[in-house]
Amino acid sequence: MEIFYLGHGCIQVNTLGKTLLFDPFITPNPLAKDIAIADLHPDYIILTHGHEDHVADAEAIAKNSGAKVIANFEIVTWYGQKGIDGHPMNHGGQWPFDFGTLKMVNALHSSVLPDGTYGGNPAGFVLSNSEGTIYLAGDTAVHQDMKLIPEFFTLDLAILPIGDNFTMGIAEAVLAAQFVQAGKVLGMHYDTFPYIEINKEEAIESFKSKGIELILLAIGSSTSLAQD
Repeated sequence: MEIFYLGHGCIQVNTLGKTLLFDPFITPNPLAKDIAIADLHPDYIILTHGHEDHVADAEAIAKNSGAKVIANFEIVTWYGQKGIDGHPMNHGGQWPFDFGTLKMVNALHSSVLPDGTYGGNPAGFVLSNSEGTIYLAGDTAVHQDMKLIPEFFTLDLAILPIGDNFTMGIAEAVLAAQFVQAGKVLGMHYDTFPYIEINKEEAIESFKSKGIELILLAIGSSTSLAQD
């Protein structure tokens, strides 16, 4: 399983011969200027919530690639009206896709689609297959429901927002990693705007002090899950 960081909350996962794209916010992001959405051909686009900085390129990429949108019922319905195929889910549910099992879990945030349409409740996802298990938290504050995740999954990686202001910051993300029992974290949702700029060295040391590895990738680069 290879995980690419495409800036902000956008993550691409290549696994079992399929390409998954989470929360595509690329063309409006000046930090991702070297990523061309025409070069992205995901099989699935997975959306955690409806905010513009997570769905900005979803329609264009879906129509260009034929990708299926996976999200909550409200978001899938909204894209369905645009002629885009989707698979609706809701909190606590999971489904066996051809890329593995995907479970929708709680996130503590807000959600509205770019035209003001109600975007349903925000979510995170746990992806599990023979290549590994990852938790992509979406935009969220730390919350007690995170403790339920290790009751059902042993995580190889947690992908957590760390930029503060709109989501949890470093201290809360460290606690979230402890809640989900993740020894390795990929940071996201930081540095895109002045509100969410971080000190990377301090962030890495904060996680390290609790025995957790924080990975901060350059946009367009990737990390792979170690195989036994």
